[in-house]
Amino acid sequence: QVHLVESGGGLVQAGDSLRLSCGASGRTLSTYHMGWFRQAPGKEREFVAVINWSGSYTQHADSVKGRFTISRENAKNTLYLQMNSLNPEDTAVYYCAAYSRARSDSTYVSPSRYDYWGQGTQVTVSS
Repeated sequence: QVHLVESGGGLVQAGDSLRLSCGASGRTLSTYHMGWFRQAPGKEREFVAVINWSGSYTQHADSVKGRFTISRENAKNTLYLQMNSLNPEDTAVYYCAAYSRARSDSTYVSPSRYDYWGQGTQVTVSS
C-alpha cells in the first residue's frame, strides 16, 4: 500500500504558474501508474492528467492541454503537475492518485480505476 501527500497549492492570480508535488511513502512509486484529478465546489471529480509507471506515456485533459504538464521522478518517489497560464476555471482541490501496474498496463482517466488517493491541495486562481 502507498501513502500519497500533495503539496504546492495556493492562491495565485490569473496567468500565474504553480507546481504541485505528490510524495509517496510505503512503497516505491515505480510500482504505480499515477494521475492528477481535481474537484471544484459542487462539481464531480474530473481527470486532469495521467502518467504511466516509467513516465514514457502521458495524457492530459483537453481543458489543460498545452498549459499543464504531468511528470514523475521515481528515484525521488515524487509526482509533479506543472501548471502554467492558470485561470479562475482551474480553481479546485487537486488530488494525486495511484493504481498498481501489476493490475493493468493501461492508463485510466476514470477516478474509479484508482486505488490510492492523497488528501488534496487547494488551488485558487483569482481574476
